[in-house]
Amino acid sequence: MNELRVLVADDDASCRMVLRATVERLGHECRVAADGDEAWRLFEEEQPDVLITDWMMPGLDGPELCRRVRHHEADGYTYVILATALGEHENVLEGMEAGADDYLTKPISPFDVRARLVAAKRVTELHKELDRLHVELTAQARTDALTGLGNRLRLHEDLEAIHDRAVRYGHTYCVGICDLDDFKRFNDTYGHQAGDDALRKIGALLNHESRAGDSAYRYGGEEFLIVLAGQSLPQARAVLERIREAVEALAIPHRASRSGQAVTISVGVSAWEHEQLDTPAAVLARADRALYESKAAGRNRVTSGEPSGITPNVR
Repeated sequence: MNELRVLVADDDASCRMVLRATVERLGHECRVAADGDEAWRLFEEEQPDVLITDWMMPGLDGPELCRRVRHHEADGYTYVILATALGEHENVLEGMEAGADDYLTKPISPFDVRARLVAAKRVTELHKELDRLHVELTAQARTDALTGLGNRLRLHEDLEAIHDRAVRYGHTYCVGICDLDDFKRFNDTYGHQAGDDALRKIGALLNHESRAGDSAYRYGGEEFLIVLAGQSLPQARAVLERIREAVEALAIPHRASRSGQAVTISVGVSAWEHEQLDTPAAVLARADRALYESKAAGRNRVTSGEPSGITPNVR
């Protein structure tokens, strides 16, 4: 059995000593507390795998300690064992309803402790695996399967967080929307498999060319989006101009393009500044209008600032 981190809470010194010796003899780490308040402090500091707690103690009693453990927001799961005297058996159900997983009857035997820890190990390992799967599925739900970049769900979550920090600390941020020029013509000419390959290459380039602190996302279809945290509009435009040039330098053939012989991108960029009362949606809308201006002006360019309102369907 792998080592468990066990916290024992009991105001009886002899019980603490017996439990600690038994737990450590079984190869586990053990901390002890002489009352409920000390147990809660140690629990918050260390988040043990197992808590063995007496029912009656100074400070927090066993059931209240159970309730606090269950209401505590943490990554792992703590298996709670309530220790009761024979005369307190009628209270076992109350303890279980408070959040205990199992119970021990005093006087406690080493065999009973070992049996409970076997069950505790099984349950805590199951919770760890479920937590791992939850993290994995959460990441998958926020990742574009084709490019490996964040998808729209992750974008909107990240953008809200960046916006909140900007409002709180008076920072700026910019949003750049990048659209592959004449991509329908590319797919019609070279096929969708070649289109997917082009999207993967450009997604990897955007991720590589973005500064530390910036984030690239697949916005949908042939559109990508970059959030440039802490950047002014001129700074963001310079970054996006470098990215536009890098995409063109990939030299992905596109003989049906109206902006050259290789795949290119058009970009619209917009800034949020702390004196503005914009929402993230408003910043995105301005960047999208700027993108339309890039398309209308001939493609393969970066447009920033307040667009003129041209919105032809020229993507």
